[in-house]
Amino acid sequence: MSVSSTHYDAVIIGAGMSGLAAAVRLGMYGQKVLVLERHNSPGGLNSFYARGLRKYDVGLHALTNWVPEGTKGAPLIKLMRQLRIKREELDLCPQFGSRITMAGKNLRLTNRFEDLVADVAQEFPQHVDRFLALDHYLSSLDETALKASGGSARALLDESLAHPLLRDMLLLPTCFYGSAIEDDIEVSQFAVMWRSLFKEGFARPFIGVRQVIRLLLDRCREYQVERRMKCGVRRLVIDGRRVSALELDDGSTITATRVYSSAGLVETQRLRSDKSPSAEVTQIGRLGYAETISTYRVDTFTDFGWKDTIVFFCDAESFSYRSPLGLVDPQSGVICIPNHYHYGQGRQLEEGWLRVTALANHDAWCHLPESEYIAQKTYWLNQLNRVARNHLPVVSDSIHDGALTSTDVFTPRTVRKFTGHLNGAIYGSPTKKRDGRTDVDNLFLIGTDQGFLGVTGAMLSGISMANLHGLKSLTA
Repeated sequence: MSVSSTHYDAVIIGAGMSGLAAAVRLGMYGQKVLVLERHNSPGGLNSFYARGLRKYDVGLHALTNWVPEGTKGAPLIKLMRQLRIKREELDLCPQFGSRITMAGKNLRLTNRFEDLVADVAQEFPQHVDRFLALDHYLSSLDETALKASGGSARALLDESLAHPLLRDMLLLPTCFYGSAIEDDIEVSQFAVMWRSLFKEGFARPFIGVRQVIRLLLDRCREYQVERRMKCGVRRLVIDGRRVSALELDDGSTITATRVYSSAGLVETQRLRSDKSPSAEVTQIGRLGYAETISTYRVDTFTDFGWKDTIVFFCDAESFSYRSPLGLVDPQSGVICIPNHYHYGQGRQLEEGWLRVTALANHDAWCHLPESEYIAQKTYWLNQLNRVARNHLPVVSDSIHDGALTSTDVFTPRTVRKFTGHLNGAIYGSPTKKRDGRTDVDNLFLIGTDQGFLGVTGAMLSGISMANLHGLKSLTA
């Protein structure tokens, strides 16, 4: 094996939010850092792509953990401080208002926890005290602890609330935005979601995820982080308990003092020279999504009467969060309207946008012949849009279709192709490594399978692991 003379203090696998944030943090302290990305676009699960002049966000419905200016100690504030990002640089615009809807009941998510409490009191008057006691308990947990306790949030909610519908309405958004476990979410992760969705809230940069990626790339350039796109890692050469070299897709080989991987727990293990290419089969995540994206003439769209920012819906008697037997489960999901943020006077998106997300079966999508795959994407685009419109003010088919300007659909097959996540699992493996450690001394996990999720969580994951496994000794 021919090893190049190039040695790095840190090599980061993946130019997603966690990888770029880790690179910025390490680069601030003079570390020689290389970011490797197999694809040609940064951002990972939260990226964008262009078709003509139209740019589509992928992943980002909202940047969670939004708090008003002047709030102290919040995750978003910590993130900005650690990356030296000013609030105005993020250009965050708070939501109009979102809701959870199921069985004829609605719970508002408005960036004001008091509104959610008021709705619980109205819809479930006998259980509001239990809800407040649950909030007190979850608020006492350190949701960012690197040795967070496990346990079932479903079981916790059953014990705390003793009301199946209220339980399901609280599981609905937290699972869709942060669980790799079927029909449940781990308690520590639920505490993270409780704070980020219910106690804090939703905002969006005016131009979407591009704003966040642009800031991270600017900081990478500022701190002389090297970045190689369209060049992934073919193999991690393991010598004893260390990564001794990294063999890259372009045939070159480099060395590093530390390696941070955002590829995923199983995906990273399968890169190792001492592991089978089919290792860790039982740890592969099963939960994939399909998402439809539709754009509309903005002059017509504003007359539709759609006011929600995000709607978490369930049309079944009970909430099921598991890989469906068919291609898509349309009984529950997320409706997102990116236009519905307070962008400020004189600013609006040039088109109306509607995004609908639902659970999907990776294997079923991947087994389709190409012609049938395309046909099913069209079918489910129409089906999910109809489902979404059942939860929004009625618009006639003729007006709706006449205003439509573009559509697109992504499936678990798409996610696997562009992120490398096995099974197209959005939230990776059900097993998380909160301290980022592996059994290889200089190999660490960041991102999805470290366990901090969402855009804010992903960046905090990269920051936390860079601090713990790279900067701690330098700044002690």
